Amino acid sequence: QMSGVFPEVARNADLIKEILGEEEASFARTLDRGERLFEQTVAKMAGGSTVIPGASVWRLYDTYGFPVDLTRIMAEEAGLSVDEDEFSREQERARAVSKQRKGGAGGASTVVLDVHAIADLNERAVPKTDDEPKYTERSVNARVLAVFDGSAFADSEERSISTHPDDAPTIGVLLDRTNFYAEQGGQEYDTGSLVAADSEFTVENVQVYGGYVLHTGFLKYGTLRVGDSVEAQYDVQRRYPIRNNHTATHVLNFALRQVLKSDEADQRGSLVAPDRLRFDFSYKGVITPDEVHAVEAVCNKAIGDNLRAYARDVPLSEARKINGLRAVFGEVYPDPVRVVSIGADVDEVLKAPQDARWANYSIEFCGGTHVATTGEMKHFVITEEGSVARGIRRIVAVTGEEAMKAHLLHRSLAAELAQLRTLQGAQLDAEIKRLTKELDVAAIGVYEKYQLRTDLEAVRKAFIEADKAATALLVKQATEQVQSEIEQNPGRDVFVFRLPAAGKAVTQLATYVKGLQTKAAYFIAVDAAAGRVAHQCVVPKALAARGLKAGEWAAAVAAVVGGKSGGKDESAQGSGTEVAKADEAVRVAQEHAQARLA
Repeated sequence: QMSGVFPEVARNADLIKEILGEEEASFARTLDRGERLFEQTVAKMAGGSTVIPGASVWRLYDTYGFPVDLTRIMAEEAGLSVDEDEFSREQERARAVSKQRKGGAGGASTVVLDVHAIADLNERAVPKTDDEPKYTERSVNARVLAVFDGSAFADSEERSISTHPDDAPTIGVLLDRTNFYAEQGGQEYDTGSLVAADSEFTVENVQVYGGYVLHTGFLKYGTLRVGDSVEAQYDVQRRYPIRNNHTATHVLNFALRQVLKSDEADQRGSLVAPDRLRFDFSYKGVITPDEVHAVEAVCNKAIGDNLRAYARDVPLSEARKINGLRAVFGEVYPDPVRVVSIGADVDEVLKAPQDARWANYSIEFCGGTHVATTGEMKHFVITEEGSVARGIRRIVAVTGEEAMKAHLLHRSLAAELAQLRTLQGAQLDAEIKRLTKELDVAAIGVYEKYQLRTDLEAVRKAFIEADKAATALLVKQATEQVQSEIEQNPGRDVFVFRLPAAGKAVTQLATYVKGLQTKAAYFIAVDAAAGRVAHQCVVPKALAARGLKAGEWAAAVAAVVGGKSGGKDESAQGSGTEVAKADEAVRVAQEHAQARLA
């Protein structure tokens, strides 16, 4: 029903069914576990109390995902109520923990397994972590093998739920198996939680040391002991965009080779984060906006084709034979090595590894996490492209939701640019300057920004040409007006003119009158659109000697139109903002001159 509007729904029907099935099964488990825990909570209530502690209700939700509304309904059916005030306090406490620990990944990373700690683990025959589930399992049951505080191993870690979040120490936890991805190969770590029967550990960082995957973070409450069984759950909202961006990095690597038509474009580094991907590669030339657009097109075609991502471990000697294989120069790979192929089944590739067809696919050595199909990435946008060192270029790109944000911002800016064509004068000038600054910092596609800048430059040039023509016409008209009035009144010594907005006209006319050497003139130019009044006067020596000083004359006008003025006896100028008082300024200028020359 929805595929007419969202064609990806039909293309990904099987995947959607699979995800829905997983979600339904996961929620069913949540309900079963929540009901059991609810019953246990009620059974522990002392003294025949009919009020369920708010802390217990919050824990059911925060730790186990059991909906609060369901808890309230079950409580009502059992003739019980919920301590809502305590529930609200626990909710606020959890928010405080989140705020206090924000950026805690940096702190968590200070707990590391050094050579001495690793030697200690080896001496105690603690097995290396099985992290194979990181590719397939959203949650796994695991056993705690060690608790590490950064200097020594402990049998347990305990924390009261009432402890202030600042007092929660950062520790590391080793499991026998994990589905968390430890930071490596440019891909950032997972975050999430380890949930035991009576405790919850928040995972803020995951690193691997000599085969041991260390989950670092803090204990939210309870006691975590060596030997405890825990459910390891990574944060899906963080993992999925990272997964999108890692697959997009592979597709980008392939697209660069296709568009630049050069074997020179080899990967030199990468970063795969939830909000972006960064890809460094060797290339001596300059990449044009059109080439950036072409690279994007190749990537988005791969997304539109909804190609399946294949991965399997392959003996290194066999994997190196694959035609078109991409690998990081200088990198040491394990044997066997994990091969990730976008669109081509690795099993088929290995049947004829030298086949020329494989050069048309993205095939790389990689230990990271990836999408099931490229359609999950939704869209691909290159937001930055440039040189970071001699012969090394860098591309920053976004996918999924971040790509959608870039598209929406581009559409908004394009609409603003189109609106400029309906403006003119000072308003158009101000909007051109504002939009230029917005474009400089806008997080949109490189090619889209190039297009908008090109169009904006065309609008700016047209405005400049039109402004020049309009100014020239105003200057011509004003000059004719002034010359005509002076010529028609040879016996007058003082003239006051109100002119249309033309700063150049004022300057040129002041120069013209000054050249006459016998006339005093005041020019008041009004720019209503800009809200500005520019004024200037010239006084010959003879009239200045009689008492008409240019500086005093300008000060009298400035007192009416606002702003400041300055000058000497024979020449002065000023600028104000009281446009509505321009006529009054003309009158004051006339009266001031008459009074001084009376």
